[in-house]
Amino acid sequence: MLSDHVFIIAEIGVNHNGDVKLAQDMVAAAADCGVDAVKFQTYRADHATSARARKAAYQIANTGDASESYRDMLARLELSREDHVALKRAAERSGVVFFSKPADPDSADLLESIGVELYKIGSSDITNLPLIRHVARKNKPIILSTGMATIGEVAVALEAIESVSSQDVYLLHCTTEYPCPFSDVNLRAMVTLGTAFGKVVGYSDHTLGIEIAVAAVAMGARIIEKHFTLDREQPGPDHKASLEPDEFRSMVEAIRHVEAASGDGIKRPAKAELANLDVVRRSVVATHDLRQGDVIGPEDVTIKRPGTGINPADLEKVVGLTLTRAVGADEALAWEHFKGNPGTASGAGRA
Repeated sequence: MLSDHVFIIAEIGVNHNGDVKLAQDMVAAAADCGVDAVKFQTYRADHATSARARKAAYQIANTGDASESYRDMLARLELSREDHVALKRAAERSGVVFFSKPADPDSADLLESIGVELYKIGSSDITNLPLIRHVARKNKPIILSTGMATIGEVAVALEAIESVSSQDVYLLHCTTEYPCPFSDVNLRAMVTLGTAFGKVVGYSDHTLGIEIAVAAVAMGARIIEKHFTLDREQPGPDHKASLEPDEFRSMVEAIRHVEAASGDGIKRPAKAELANLDVVRRSVVATHDLRQGDVIGPEDVTIKRPGTGINPADLEKVVGLTLTRAVGADEALAWEHFKGNPGTASGAGRA
């Protein structure tokens, strides 16, 4: 699934407000931002949530309605099978991957029936082993979000997946709060997940702004998931913690810059530096005019730019050598100026 660059997911989720036309517009807008994939949530409200379930505090704050039940809110935002087909086609037209987070086995079967390429297991289902195994049996790659989980719970979920599937599993570090305070992000836990399980890791970001997602890439995230909306002022549970298109585009651009700058970790002169070596480094140069046959003393040489002559590291080797030709003041010395070309014999030379 993953390419050679960071896989960026626009989490549309339920920010379509139950309007498939709005959802299609969001797919096109997200693709225009340069994302790799759009992600939705697939569920049957009456299967996913009991009538007694209450909204989370952030959902009450963001919807402005404490009287509505959690299930009634989900029912307003539910997408039909036909909606899913239309959205998958919209994603294909826009050149991005369509996938979703199923909340129950029937929803996973719906996604499989329309030919999704991968699945998301959300943080809320990391202990839902029956659902995890059901999804894993589809034998498609799985992105597993780990919000609210201990490392032991992650291990159990991975074991459940790998007991029935040979496909890749990708781990997302996540903090399940909307918006997430910066002090609760704990990006180092993402690194811990990669070390503990040997998996490709990423970050599902619920903070405000773009800098934490960009920082996650600098720390090794290969997947970034971020909530996307066309208008943060729309009513709905997740709009407030989402990025609008201009912000999302800026995040994508910043991520691409950071991944380009990450390199391969080998310390060597960069291609862009090579032309500057001779200009900015220094050489051993004559302090005054020197004649053929002169024996170099400490007062005859100093260190100056450019770096076209003998390496300053070899200054002490030059003292005591005899010149085979005249050298002008401020001229860079080279090993061929001396009898026996001692720099060549010793392997020394300009760095």
